[in-house]
Amino acid sequence: MNELSYILNELGEDRDQYFRAIAPPIMQTSNFAFKKVDELRKVFEDEFSNYLYSRGLNPTVDILRQKLAALDEAEDCLVFNSGASAIFASVFSNVQSGDHIVSVRSPYAWAQKMFDNVLPRFGISTTYVDGTKIENFERAILPNTKVIYLESPNSWEFVLQDLQAVAELAKAENITTICDNSYCTPLYQKPISLGIDMVLQSATKFIGGHSDVVAGVLSGTRQMMKKIFDSELLNMGNGITPFNAWLLIRGLRTLPIRLERITATTTKVVNYLKNHPQVEEVIFPFDSSFPQYDLARKQMTGACGLVTIVMKAEKMQQIVTFCESLRHILMAVSWGGHESLAIPRCASILPENFDAGNREHKMIRFYVGLEEPDYLIADFEQAFASSAEA
Repeated sequence: MNELSYILNELGEDRDQYFRAIAPPIMQTSNFAFKKVDELRKVFEDEFSNYLYSRGLNPTVDILRQKLAALDEAEDCLVFNSGASAIFASVFSNVQSGDHIVSVRSPYAWAQKMFDNVLPRFGISTTYVDGTKIENFERAILPNTKVIYLESPNSWEFVLQDLQAVAELAKAENITTICDNSYCTPLYQKPISLGIDMVLQSATKFIGGHSDVVAGVLSGTRQMMKKIFDSELLNMGNGITPFNAWLLIRGLRTLPIRLERITATTTKVVNYLKNHPQVEEVIFPFDSSFPQYDLARKQMTGACGLVTIVMKAEKMQQIVTFCESLRHILMAVSWGGHESLAIPRCASILPENFDAGNREHKMIRFYVGLEEPDYLIADFEQAFASSAEA
């Protein structure tokens, strides 16, 4: 039996319970009824044990949970209404007033806002480190450090951490490790198998795959998932809806073939960009020029979709013209859908602050979607031509 095929197509799906339908039903209900007071009492005592109210458990969501946990090689998982919700719940559930967190520097924006703006209100501090060296984590750990937060690779320069080394360090210090795995998905990297305690991802991206649902996934031990379910998930009311869970189940069906297609196209796009005279640098984890190439090959089985370039530009207008000249590659945030995307770093920089000597200011991140490679390359060509005239 192919384990991946079984997880995506069969696990959690008891078709005898719903008329042998191929696609699982959407249990679009807010509430569940009971025949016995004792049964109701038991669920009041432990809402993680049975269906009571769809803010908590729901049959459609449970099918999705089983599949996602199995893909992550975890005991259990929870699904949230966004990746940001999964991040917040994973961290907040493991700290209390006076605690300390070590995080990789420049994490996802809403993770950093949590560390900088929300947690300090509860007396929780964060130290940011360059996660490329294990000794940076060692130096940052304090007696009150409770969480190490990782993002490997991150979503702009694809910086990695040695997950196994960080996990071993954290376990020796009794510290909980959390890793954002949105770039790789469970198909291309399995942080839990490397010793990480909890792994999360934005299911909005590759898991959904159609740019029509927002969701987040958090996987770990059943004990930890129950702890978070009983507190952060139920109290904040940030679980996923049954319909969105059904969309994610649909997305999972085609995840392997989509990643395979995107990987093949990305390889051709990277080779094209590396040879373009208007490109100063191409950043991609599986390119031999990548600074952490060996580590990427060691702990990731694939890399696809996201590619960042540093454009040769003396003025911001060249980058602006290039991005605005793209006809088929859309300018938008996120990734993982059918459509190719571009986002320039200068969109968050005022024109008067643009510095042509700062490589970050000249970065453009591309997401390679499901289009034909020649179709995308032709779009790059005409946009570069327009930029050269700016």
